[in-house]
Amino acid sequence: MATYEKKYVWSILLRLFHWTFAPSIFTLIVTGLYIHWPWTNTWMEGSHQFTMATMRWIHFIAGMFFTCAVIARLYLWFFGNKYERVWDFLPITGRNIKNLFSTLLYYAYLTDHHEHRLGHNALAGTAYFFTILLAIIQFISGLYLLYPENSFFVSLGSAIFGTQQEARFIHYLLNWYFAWFALVHIYIVVWNDVKNPEGLISSIFDGFKFAKKEH
Repeated sequence: MATYEKKYVWSILLRLFHWTFAPSIFTLIVTGLYIHWPWTNTWMEGSHQFTMATMRWIHFIAGMFFTCAVIARLYLWFFGNKYERVWDFLPITGRNIKNLFSTLLYYAYLTDHHEHRLGHNALAGTAYFFTILLAIIQFISGLYLLYPENSFFVSLGSAIFGTQQEARFIHYLLNWYFAWFALVHIYIVVWNDVKNPEGLISSIFDGFKFAKKEH
């Protein structure tokens, strides 16, 4: 019978990042879609409720939390523990490249072999890496739209996106990316927690995973 030992994997800052990033994404998706297409009756906008202003205010506050979370994750890429640093999971080494393809086959039910990783496997880590890069684009476009009078954000936004309308279109498309990312992420996390006894879901609360003990 296999025995397992408890290992500390995720730092407090990583867990704070996750629990700031996740609810901010949900809030930004809901309020962002409302701003794009207000689904309340038009009479509400003419009343004392002014729903659009409230949604925009919530969107801006959530955006600030989103930005702070991304900055924290960037810090952990280089200064986090060994499981949180970017070179632990990116497919830039032979071991990680092999893990990337074996994980793809495992998720596709084409093999039962799966290299156990206490940190992110190479597939998940690569997906998270590109998600953070897209998150940077998202908050820069958001700041460009929010502060059209600020010379720094206007110069930066113009160089990256062009006009504000083009930035708004990219911002909207990325909103859908994060919606799909959240759904796929939840599915895969639950799937992994059911198939593997490492305590994946609980680890994002207490930081600990369970590794098979070597005899």
